Amino acid sequence: MSVLDHKIDFAVVLSVRNANPNGDPLNGNRPRQNYDGYGEISDVCIKRKIRNRLQDMGESILVQSDDRRNDGHRSIKDRVDANEAVKEYAKGKNANKDLYALAACQSWIDVRSFGQVFAFSGTDVSVGIRGPVSIHTAVSLDRIDISSMQITKSVNSVTSAKDPDKRGSDTMGMKHRVDFGVYVIYGSINTQLAEKTEFTYEDAEKLKEALRTLFANDTSSARPDGSMEVHKLYWWEHSSKMGQYSSAKVHRSLDIKLKEDIDQAKSYEDYIYDLIPLQGLDVQIHEGL
Repeated sequence: MSVLDHKIDFAVVLSVRNANPNGDPLNGNRPRQNYDGYGEISDVCIKRKIRNRLQDMGESILVQSDDRRNDGHRSIKDRVDANEAVKEYAKGKNANKDLYALAACQSWIDVRSFGQVFAFSGTDVSVGIRGPVSIHTAVSLDRIDISSMQITKSVNSVTSAKDPDKRGSDTMGMKHRVDFGVYVIYGSINTQLAEKTEFTYEDAEKLKEALRTLFANDTSSARPDGSMEVHKLYWWEHSSKMGQYSSAKVHRSLDIKLKEDIDQAKSYEDYIYDLIPLQGLDVQIHEGL
């Protein structure tokens, strides 16, 4: 496998309908919104979904969700300690930061993609790895409307020892959702960092597939099947390590506007999606799952 030798930029256009794409724990788990009223999905949330998709594709993942663990390890440290290739360079006379980092990158695709900080007690090395794949916070094209409903749980969570037949009081809660919104994720792959983590072109292709199928196997009560959908993946491959254009200029070349006769978007088709040509730089356009 060859280390990636040319810069890549990408953009993902997705829609949300009657779902909570990324709840804010500091705001009652309401969908994230910036101060201007536009919806947001954090880069951390997006990377979590990418990791899940790569794990579904059979890749080794270091940062696994607890409910998706497939190796029996309950923490990142346990997973690292169980890896003999990494453990060899963790302490003693063989302690070596560079070899430790290289072994970690070779072991887990999310480490060589996004990077990772390794700072655990009981080791003689502390390593920070910068990954080549950068993901922006996704932002909606227009301000979003958030609907809230009150929900009730009327089932006993536990039985009272004194009165097993006693019915517990109803528990009240709130559930929030975005009525509709189209969001765009922007990202890039840096070749200089790819060389350091040995991120390959094959890894880039796996990332592309993970982005294209981002919401497969991602069902929850907040995100029912079909409520979130990837419509288009735009993938620009430059001809050099530095790239012919900056990532900002490439991302701006995707011009999305609301149709003139539409006051408020109700569907993905209510927008016009144009690409401003950049000389010498072609774009691949992939349909979502």
